[in-house]
Amino acid sequence: MSLIPATILTGFLGSGKTTLLKRVLGEAHGQKIAVIENEFGEENIDADILVTESKEQIIQMSNGCICCTIREDLRSTLHLLAAKKRKGLLDFDRVVIETTGLADPGPVAQTFFMDDEIAETYLLDSILTLVDAKHAAQQLNDRQEARRQVGFADQIFISKTDLVEKDETEALIHRLKHMNPRAPHKAVHFGEVALSDVFDLRGFNLNAKLDIDPDFLKEDDHDHDHPGDAQGHDHEHGEHCDHPSHAHEGRGHHHHHDDDVKSFVFKSVRAFDPARLEDFLGAIVNIYGPRMLRYKGVLHMQGTDRKVIFQGVHQLMGSDLGPAWGEGEQRNSKMVFIGIELPKDIFLQGLEQCLI
Repeated sequence: MSLIPATILTGFLGSGKTTLLKRVLGEAHGQKIAVIENEFGEENIDADILVTESKEQIIQMSNGCICCTIREDLRSTLHLLAAKKRKGLLDFDRVVIETTGLADPGPVAQTFFMDDEIAETYLLDSILTLVDAKHAAQQLNDRQEARRQVGFADQIFISKTDLVEKDETEALIHRLKHMNPRAPHKAVHFGEVALSDVFDLRGFNLNAKLDIDPDFLKEDDHDHDHPGDAQGHDHEHGEHCDHPSHAHEGRGHHHHHDDDVKSFVFKSVRAFDPARLEDFLGAIVNIYGPRMLRYKGVLHMQGTDRKVIFQGVHQLMGSDLGPAWGEGEQRNSKMVFIGIELPKDIFLQGLEQCLI
C-alpha cells in the first residue's frame, strides 16, 4: 500500500480554516478525504457543519488543546484509520487534520515521525497556515501560537484581504516573509483556492527520499541579503523597525514589536566538513531543538559530487543525497533556520567553523 498523504491545516481562531476545508471537500476532485477535527472545548460545531455538507469520515476529538494532550489521541486515531482502511471498512485517499486555532503544529507534525507504524503508513505532505489579514498584526504581536503557526508553514494563505487596505496587506506579507521565507503566500477569498495549492505540495519531507524544491536556492532573495556579505545575513525586524505591520491599534503609532519567530539564512561557497557539521548540528539541536521550528538546506559537502539535502523540525533532523551538481554550476550551501529567539550569531559562527 502506498503512503497515505496527510495535510495539517492550521491558523489562528477565525482565520477561515473550516471555510477552506469545506471548499476543498466540496470540490469535484474524486478523492475521498478523511478529516480529523480537533476543536477546543466540548462543542464541536465545525464537525456538524462538515458532516451535513459532505460524506467524509469525521473523527471528532473534543478533548482540549491539541498541543498538550492530543499526541497520543492523534496517534491512535491515525492507527485506527489505517487499520480500517486495510480491512476495507473505510475508504479514503488522504487525511486532513484541522487543528484548533490555539494549536502549536509542532507536536502534530512530530507524530508522523516518532511512531514507526505511522511513518510507514502516512506521508506528511505539508502544513498549511491561514492568516487573517484583518486581525493578523494584532494576533502576531500578542500570541505566540499565531507566530509559531507562521513559522511552521509550508504554504501560507492570507484570508480577508478584502477587508483591509492594500498597504496593510503588503505590510503583512513583508512581515510574514521575514518570519518564514520558505513558505509561499497567497491571498484566498472565502476559501477559494486551487487544489494544486493544497494537496501534493511535498513541502514537508523528512522521509528517506527528500524532494528538492527547485526554487529553494532562489528563495528569500527578496532584497534583504547584502551582496557583500558571505553569509547573506538578512535584516530582521528589531527595535528600529517601524514597518506598519508592527503598529498596534491606531495606524501611524509605531509601538515597536520584535517578533520572537524569526528566520535567518547562512550561505557559503566553501564546502562543509561533514564530521564537523554533524557534530555542530547535533549540539545545536540538542540545546535549541524545542525552539527550532523548521530548518532546511541544500549543502555543498566535501567528499561528494552530489547536493546534500538537509531539513528538520524541532529535534528531528534528516539528510539525504540529492542530484549531482551540474557542469559549471556554482557549488554553494544555503540554509534557512526558522525559530523562536534563536541565537543567530552562535549559529552563523558555528556553521562558519564547519567549513573546509
